[in-house]
Amino acid sequence: MKLNPIDTSVTLKDHIYNRMREAILEMDIYSDDVDLRLDERGLAEQLGVSRTPLREVLVRLEQEGLLEVRPRRGIFVQRKTLSDILEMIIAWAALESMAARLACDTATDRQIASLRTIAMKYSVSKSGADIAEYSDDNIRFHQKILEISGCELLARMAENLFVHMHAVRRRSMAEEDRVPQSVADHMEIIEGLEARDADLAEARVRDHTMRLHDHVREVWTRAGITKNKED
Repeated sequence: MKLNPIDTSVTLKDHIYNRMREAILEMDIYSDDVDLRLDERGLAEQLGVSRTPLREVLVRLEQEGLLEVRPRRGIFVQRKTLSDILEMIIAWAALESMAARLACDTATDRQIASLRTIAMKYSVSKSGADIAEYSDDNIRFHQKILEISGCELLARMAENLFVHMHAVRRRSMAEEDRVPQSVADHMEIIEGLEARDADLAEARVRDHTMRLHDHVREVWTRAGITKNKED
């Protein structure tokens, strides 16, 4: 894990928290070869802070389900079990599909057009999309739907799932050439939003996310991606 030094002119613990969360987000935690173990001393040195505020942040991240403290073994970025992941995808599907329904009434034409701008970078007529770049834009697309719903509570609830959903989408996007289907789904979602058809937009978002659920259940079960690396 790589971390940038902290700007101590603002609340120190908040800066540490933000840096740590950003670093966890960039770790690709469901990759086969990622090292999930954290070195507290090394983290403090990279951040340029003492270990006391860092430990407080680590406790907060543990409470949020992003870290796991294992007695006599250390601190690890937490991987969810397959069962947990599938439940998170279902929860995300419920939140984002409702956001799409609300967006049909509340979003401006310009906001919906911003989704098309993201999707058109990877139109079905193009090939060879960079997986990492697409994965980042993919999560931006889904976050944007939550944002334009106008319901801040929905967005905050989804934020609690964000780190793991981002990692799951990143890994799964490289499996079984899922990018073309994802792009096609996004275009259909946009069409539903542009038509201001709440039932259609809601259904298309839900179906899109549940396709991810079915993929993860089938492919990750076969691959045995269900436990923390150190288990």
